[in-house]
Amino acid sequence: MKERVRSRIDALRPLLKDLVPGVRIAAAEAIEKLEAVTAVDEILATLKTGAMGARIGAIYALGEIGGEKVLPPLVYCARRQEVDIRSAAAAVLGKLALPAALPVLVELLDDDNATVQGRAIEALSHFPATPAILEKLRTFLNANDGILEAEAALTLAGLQDPCSLSQIQTLLASSHASTRQAAATALSLLPLQ
Repeated sequence: MKERVRSRIDALRPLLKDLVPGVRIAAAEAIEKLEAVTAVDEILATLKTGAMGARIGAIYALGEIGGEKVLPPLVYCARRQEVDIRSAAAAVLGKLALPAALPVLVELLDDDNATVQGRAIEALSHFPATPAILEKLRTFLNANDGILEAEAALTLAGLQDPCSLSQIQTLLASSHASTRQAAATALSLLPLQ
């Protein structure tokens, strides 16, 4: 397949010097799309056979490519055994904010690893708030670990959840500096009623 893509790109290259601007633009856009196809194939190969660092890099590269076509491998990664892979996939799925990723991110809120949960909480800040998601996020305000409640406070504030106001105010007295800092920021983001 790589050879077929390369042959098409080679056929398009002379059009980059065409006298008509529209032809040049069409050729450049076509080449860009074809190169993306090759890139996705290479990234997927890295996900299958690369070392851990390369696989995490591949996940972030899929996020840069974006679009629905990268969703299946990212969802697969979000359900992998490796914590670093799940965590990176959650972060990328959040940045892409594709509606089909929402159930996977909600599922990751129940992950057994706090880092993955924290990434999922932050990722949900990129999606529209629903009562069910807000309720689920509010439970993390009681985590008392310095990570999850901080992420939840910021995400709930970003989602403009006035119901979390009193719990976030309570976090100002947390023994964790990261939680106090997040609570302070969250209070500035919540709507004044």
